[in-house]
Amino acid sequence: MKIIPVELKTKLKVEGIRGFIKRKVTPFGTSAKVDCPKEYLGHEAYLVILENGTKKESKRTRRTGSSSS
Repeated sequence: MKIIPVELKTKLKVEGIRGFIKRKVTPFGTSAKVDCPKEYLGHEAYLVILENGTKKESKRTRRTGSSSS
């Protein structure tokens, strides 16, 4: 799988935006996805990862934990 480099910045200035949508990143096979309304299909978009965002354990991670009897 190709690794996409992430630019580590703390500020972003973008002009000419139509709006913004806050969504959760969800698992998709061996990768992840962010859902977007179909009306924006074909538009250029930025994905901004928030530093103070919450990170939840995946179902796979929880299953591998030790089981108590």
